Amino acid sequence: MELDRRIIKSLDRIRPYIQRDGGDMEFVKIDENGIVTVRLLGACIGCGLVDYTLKNGVEALLMDEIPEVRGVIAEDYFR
Repeated sequence: MELDRRIIKSLDRIRPYIQRDGGDMEFVKIDENGIVTVRLLGACIGCGLVDYTLKNGVEALLMDEIPEVRGVIAEDYFR
């Protein structure tokens, strides 16, 4: 799972900024379409800025560093 390791390594670079505000996230999976799913933790849950953080922070970083990544979504908590 080399791709998984590359994603986790990239996420680990941005996590300290998210943790600084009391939140966190962890890698869940990447699907066959290149969509990465992350699990939101701490203050990220219910935060009004989480969509901005996911798209303009996490997704932008991953797509820039890992060509296989096509997008990032948060795990659905209401299943």
